[in-house]
Amino acid sequence: MPTCSLSFTTRRAQNTTDLRAAAAVRAAAYGHHIAPLATAFAAPDALDHAPGTTVLLCHDKESGEAIGTARLQHSTAGPLLLESSVLLPAWLARQPRVEVTRLAVRAGAHRLVKLMLMKAIWRSCLANEVRWMVIGARSDALIRDYLRLGFRDALDAETRVPLAHAGGLAHRILAFDVAGAQVAWAASGHPLYAFMVGTIHPDLQLGEALPLAA
Repeated sequence: MPTCSLSFTTRRAQNTTDLRAAAAVRAAAYGHHIAPLATAFAAPDALDHAPGTTVLLCHDKESGEAIGTARLQHSTAGPLLLESSVLLPAWLARQPRVEVTRLAVRAGAHRLVKLMLMKAIWRSCLANEVRWMVIGARSDALIRDYLRLGFRDALDAETRVPLAHAGGLAHRILAFDVAGAQVAWAASGHPLYAFMVGTIHPDLQLGEALPLAA
């Protein structure tokens, strides 16, 4: 299996300094599109510190700057954020699931940061026996990206749900089959199979024997 080193690392946030760095990336990325979010996301929130939450963080090797982040909330610790706004279907609500929020990449960062975050999320979910990944997506471009990766509609393609934790903005609710992804990618000849499954990335440092943060 080929090995590929990148110009950035991806790992779990381990302390308050890491969480502050993640918050700075969120504020810059989300605030660029919705100005009030630059202030709202400028500091870590309660969920960042909560049981069942893991925050991922990408650092540029040369500058040491945080350039990407994502947050995972595990259902074993309680209802997901979006479950305060939408009733998930039984096939999803009855399974171990993770909601992905605060996915953000700094402007000008390496083009693979977002994709590496998705690989890190998937690998973390596999290591923790998560069945479904759940996400709310607002823009059509982002929705297309998730559908290409293998997400499916949790409700239906026409339904948009206002999410309280996302400023009441309407989102399409998507789900991803964590356990079945590798087989599906292989069967379809998915162009991302080599990156997600067939390449060793030594800069992805999850410590996968460890559980989600508790």
